[in-house]
Amino acid sequence: MSKIHSKIIAKKKDVLYTIMVNLEILKSGSDIRGTAIALKKEKVNLDAAIVKKIGAAFSVWLAKKYFKKALVISVGHDSRLTSREFADALIAVFTANKISTIDCGLTSTPSMYATTRHEKTNSDGAIMITASHHPYNKNGLKFFTKDGGLASKDIETLIKLTKKEKSFKGKKATHVKIDFATKYYAKELVELAKEKTGLEKPLDGFHIVLDCGNGAGGFFEKSVLKALGADTFGSQFLEPDGNFPNHVPNPEDATAMKSISDCVKMHGADLGIIFDTDVDRAALVDFKGNPINRNALIALLSAILLDEAPSAIAPIIVTDSVTSDGLKKFIASNGGIHIRYKRGYQNVIGHAKKLCAVGKYVPLAIETSGHAALLENDFLDDGAYLVVRVLIKMAQLKKQGKTIFDLIANLEKPASELESRIFFDVRVSDFKSYGETVIKDFAIYSKKRYTLEPSTYEGVRVNIEKYNGWFLLRQSVHDPNMVLNIESMDANGAKQIAKLVYDYLSKFSDLELSTLKVHI
Repeated sequence: MSKIHSKIIAKKKDVLYTIMVNLEILKSGSDIRGTAIALKKEKVNLDAAIVKKIGAAFSVWLAKKYFKKALVISVGHDSRLTSREFADALIAVFTANKISTIDCGLTSTPSMYATTRHEKTNSDGAIMITASHHPYNKNGLKFFTKDGGLASKDIETLIKLTKKEKSFKGKKATHVKIDFATKYYAKELVELAKEKTGLEKPLDGFHIVLDCGNGAGGFFEKSVLKALGADTFGSQFLEPDGNFPNHVPNPEDATAMKSISDCVKMHGADLGIIFDTDVDRAALVDFKGNPINRNALIALLSAILLDEAPSAIAPIIVTDSVTSDGLKKFIASNGGIHIRYKRGYQNVIGHAKKLCAVGKYVPLAIETSGHAALLENDFLDDGAYLVVRVLIKMAQLKKQGKTIFDLIANLEKPASELESRIFFDVRVSDFKSYGETVIKDFAIYSKKRYTLEPSTYEGVRVNIEKYNGWFLLRQSVHDPNMVLNIESMDANGAKQIAKLVYDYLSKFSDLELSTLKVHI
């Protein structure tokens, strides 16, 4: 072996050692997420070697948790440039350790959970390779068992096991490839729509356009929409392309929403649908090109589910903390109780499950990002299932001469709103502690002057009666910054509230306020 080759190998080992020591940086809530392709100042911290070690650790965790002596693990991936490589790495390490695998190929995150419960696959665990809507150079892993997705504490355990570099050893391994998304998952969605509507082609006569942003959701156009009778002419960006050349696959992104809105107007469609990269989130667009996302999407799903709720039960809708006052009024007017909880879809879902465990009826747990989890679907956040439930109602209302948009006609919308991220100076080493100090200090200040909202469970939410609105300042779930959301029923109210917040935060020298200043 040449000296140069030896140095390259030594360097790779050093990089791997560094990553192994700092695996905690890959924890992103209940996922693993990192940089898979070097870009500018970003160095790779998630490669095939690390993926193998995490996969091996997952097998140890899985076998121990469920007292298994033999394992079957399903593996799927989105359209990212490194996703197939990572899938092959997982399958290789599982095969070497005599763990049976089901290769689902390009698929959605919700379908991977379904592999653990479907009779044709019945896997003990599943791994989805995706970084959701994040830039093309990122990637990550999401984990599932028959009980659902792994929680944040499970990821912490997984990281500890990865550092120990242990692996479960089976006795015999099989390997099969299944196009699970189209062959089984989509088929069940189609059957659900037929059953609920009593029609073989419930979408016959509807023109619906789909935008997948070149992610993993292209299967939905043919295997669900067309299968139910919809005209899908004009659907765009269905082909998988990990460069995401047209727009970010993210229902929260303004450019992405404009793209599907323009598509609806161009083709005169009755409805537009947009998915994120791995199809666990979705948003809609009405026939005029108006977005139905965030509060409007929550209102629509709430209206559908509250209408179906048993009359003797008080249904609870759990959302994240940034939802509007108008939504709260809307849910109440439709017979529901609205509870705001911590931002982060696993937090929202987890709180809904706790309420159900003590006898409450919670048909929906939903985040403004588009993560929607229904009780009837085992609280799996599934963008495709969300859309199918809307399509079912769409078909049912057509018989009555109504549209789904009629359901949210009385939703009160703010006259002005904004969101701004507030970053910390590079001198701040422990941004979480510093952020908590800022928020606590602001809460004390605000309590003396305004009305604090008590039920957000995170940050500080303050009602500003003078400007007919409110603001919420909280820590970001995944990133080293604070997030400020403002809404007002006055056209200039959000700007006035932004100035109020800016003036107070200016006393903290280690905050970068330029992104907020542009709003005042």
